Amino acid sequence: MTAALLALPVLLPALGAGLSLLGMPRTVVRGLSIGVLAAVVACGAALLVLADRRGPQALHVGDWPAPLGITLVADRLSALLLTVSALVALAVLVFAIGQGSAEERRRTAAAFHPAYLVLVMGVSLAYLTGDLFNLFVAFEVMLAASYVLITLDADEDRTRAGMTYTIVSLTSSLLLLSLVALVYAATGTVTLAQLGPRLAELPDGLRSALALLLLAVVGIKAAIVPLHFWLPDSYPTAPAPITAVFAALLTKVGVYALLRTQTLLFPRTGVWTLLACAAIITMIVGILGAIAQDDINRLLSFTLVSHIGFMLFGLALFDTRGLTGTILYVVHHIVVQAALFLVAGLAVRRAGTTALHRMASRPPPGSLLVVLFAVPALSLSGLPPFSGFVAKLALLQAGVAQGGPTAYALAAAALLTSLLTLYAMTRVGTSAFMGRPPDQGTARPSRPPDARPARPRGTRLMLAATAGMTATGVAVAVCAGPLARLSEQAADDLLHPRAYRSAVLGEENP
Repeated sequence: MTAALLALPVLLPALGAGLSLLGMPRTVVRGLSIGVLAAVVACGAALLVLADRRGPQALHVGDWPAPLGITLVADRLSALLLTVSALVALAVLVFAIGQGSAEERRRTAAAFHPAYLVLVMGVSLAYLTGDLFNLFVAFEVMLAASYVLITLDADEDRTRAGMTYTIVSLTSSLLLLSLVALVYAATGTVTLAQLGPRLAELPDGLRSALALLLLAVVGIKAAIVPLHFWLPDSYPTAPAPITAVFAALLTKVGVYALLRTQTLLFPRTGVWTLLACAAIITMIVGILGAIAQDDINRLLSFTLVSHIGFMLFGLALFDTRGLTGTILYVVHHIVVQAALFLVAGLAVRRAGTTALHRMASRPPPGSLLVVLFAVPALSLSGLPPFSGFVAKLALLQAGVAQGGPTAYALAAAALLTSLLTLYAMTRVGTSAFMGRPPDQGTARPSRPPDARPARPRGTRLMLAATAGMTATGVAVAVCAGPLARLSEQAADDLLHPRAYRSAVLGEENP
């Protein structure tokens, strides 16, 4: 049973993608995709329960033990992120189906569903893989699928943005593959459970160089400043559901890779000053870039970059409190960022423009969209009682408990970024969701020529998916106590990986 639960999150999307290419009716393909993602959510939840009760669960594919074969591993962290990510992917898929119905899209349906399922397969593999090489494979699977998704029905601007995204991703992938080769040459293995003790035996200079190279390589995929330049030019050009799933999942997979590799392979004591500086710069530069934008999608993309810094905050502290805050923040941000991009997509579709100054002259979109925007926006800003407040409070408490100039600087940067985020979200809210009622005697603005009237059914699906994401964000805040406990245990697992190594290697003292 455990073996099936570990394999299915990778196998089901792959099989679903293959079946969706067989020319089945569109409704069947949509039902298949929804069923596959629902099954992945169920598998992730079951793995989370097993990992919490029994410790890390491992599957040796083909019954080849590590390090000879491929090993899939689920502990509290990977199972938690797998569950949340699959749930968000399911909601975004429902939104995309509604958008396709509303806009009568048929040409892209044949490519969208298989590419989307392959993307989910790559995300699942990244969370569950037990070795560096298959982490590289997972990133490549995500890259191939994301390039297809970002260039569906592409015009010149989207094709150019897609090429920028692909070139940067391929460059980071080549660097990651080179790193895997260097690690294997130095240690004779790429199995994560074995690498920690073997890397500890290397000379300090070589070990530090490998740690920095890994930080740089994964930092590109996680969009850490100054390696973030590709993201604000790539994500905003894609359709709303594609942008939402990219923003919610792809950078978080990079953050997960940092959490897993830096704690397991390069354990530290005390604050990591270099990463703390990167976190501060990422928070401040990202949010200043957001404030400078007039395009709603670019503003949200820069905000995404900025809040990667909060996730680095806890990792830089390298203690249980800090990592607990990071895990809470990753869970919160996956849900909230998806909700923001989905509701922004609805507002843009109604207004016919992404420019905030033009949206401000349109009539307000209605109270429902205002609420669907306000809840995740206030959560992202860190106001109580939303999930963002819970996660930021955990990080701030960890910084104060750690003490020292670097930890206090991280806390100060986090507070400043939260205030600036609130300003940015207020600006979006007043421009895109408050609008300006038309003057008496003045004709209502005409619908742009490229905007089509929505079918009610498609619009209802889009609203339902967005409301589901907003409700999930509220549920994260409501369940803050159990989630904090689980995150604390996951953080302790990262810092004390004996159970992880035993599950993979079958030894008490690997």
